Amino acid sequence: MNRYSRHIALSEIGQAGQNKLLNAKVLVIGAGGLGCPILQYLAAAGVGNIGIVDFDTIELSNLQRQVLFGSASIGLNKAEAAKTRLQDLNNTISITAYPKKLTHQNSLSLFKNYDIIVDGTDNFETRYLINDAAIITNKPVVFGAIYKFEGQVSVFNYKAGPSYRCLFSIQQEKEQSGHCEDVGVLGVLPGIIGSMQANEVLKMILEIGNILSGKLLLYNALNFQSSVIKINKSEEKINKILNEKHAFETKTMSFSCNSETTQISIEEALKKENIQFIDVRETSELPKIEHITITSIPLNDLEKNLEKLDTNKRLIFFCQSGKRSKQAVSILKQLKINNCFSIKETSSEIKKQLENINYER
Repeated sequence: MNRYSRHIALSEIGQAGQNKLLNAKVLVIGAGGLGCPILQYLAAAGVGNIGIVDFDTIELSNLQRQVLFGSASIGLNKAEAAKTRLQDLNNTISITAYPKKLTHQNSLSLFKNYDIIVDGTDNFETRYLINDAAIITNKPVVFGAIYKFEGQVSVFNYKAGPSYRCLFSIQQEKEQSGHCEDVGVLGVLPGIIGSMQANEVLKMILEIGNILSGKLLLYNALNFQSSVIKINKSEEKINKILNEKHAFETKTMSFSCNSETTQISIEEALKKENIQFIDVRETSELPKIEHITITSIPLNDLEKNLEKLDTNKRLIFFCQSGKRSKQAVSILKQLKINNCFSIKETSSEIKKQLENINYER
């Protein structure tokens, strides 16, 4: 009564509503920028069973927006670190950490154990995977996305409503697939959008208010403007997923445009001879890499600057996080340029490793 007194005082919630929260089961995919505020508010509100899926580890650059974590958390798995923090926030609820990657092989069994799925991920492949698994298991998905100063929120598959695929086709996503974390994001924005996602979860559990089903909320943090657009349901796309559900668990990330990428470490790259390093970040991005000779070609300009590539050499790409470099390799392979590689490490890790060995080429 003491912990949830402000909830219980609301006539729309009361003791009966708080009991609904305690009995609810919510699975949050991703404990990053969006996942942190989602998890904090769901735990504080008394959602009785929370699952957290995240295979990633905490880095220093995460702390600007992933406010569940601190300096002592660096290097820890995000799902497990989030569980520890949330148990301190509310020790009366059950929290399960899944420190692994969400896949076609494990998603259906995970989703079946929860009432609501919350998408706090940052890549298109996983969003399609979450969407399809949710349709097959008949679970609603609370979606959020952020880019620079803008955010989006929606609820998919709620009471047989529109899905993520009804809003975005595969081809559109491939054409628009940028690099949100690479170009930066206002630190407070994930808190705003993640809180909106948590709000949609609570409304669904409590059965109050209007759910953002069939609608996409667009929010701009710079001018404080928001708008809502309508999403039309595509029975064809939803039925296609249901008709192919027998093969779902045998799939891999088939929607990734990077599936053919060859990745190597910076250590492996430095051992190779006759190489060309290509930085596909924007020219303003930090840190600057000074220990190796680099050709700078931002990813968006790659196909217009193919003459800068020495195809007689091994082409080694890198970027801020590894996403754009993988995409660069994928683009070149489609152009039948195959002797190319993507460095696994982030640009910060590359810089640090080069400084440690004082390498110059």
